[in-house]
Amino acid sequence: MIRLILVGILLLLSLIFFLQNQEQEVTFRYFSLFQFGVKETSTPIYKPILSAFALGLLVASILLFPAWVRGRIDLRRKTKALQETEADLDRLRQAMEKTPRQPGSQRGEEISEEISHE
Repeated sequence: MIRLILVGILLLLSLIFFLQNQEQEVTFRYFSLFQFGVKETSTPIYKPILSAFALGLLVASILLFPAWVRGRIDLRRKTKALQETEADLDRLRQAMEKTPRQPGSQRGEEISEEISHE
């Protein structure tokens, strides 16, 4: 939740910055492969900054996506193993309840004590 608030504040500040800098222009000089020469073009300053910001978000999401997927798969695997272990424990507890105890047998009491301590 805190991350969402921080991202929202960052986006709001970025939007304010972009809106305040609409009139300022920047000139790009770049080499054009199709026309074989240096070209110039002017654009408002917020466009290249917004493009760089969007490109940074895209690169970060591409880099973090495999780790996120791996974490989800690992969580699913561990949740399934935990459910299977809990089912085994329930079956063992039911088996312990169904087996009749002999009056002189202390082994059954020891096992039930071990299970209750775990």
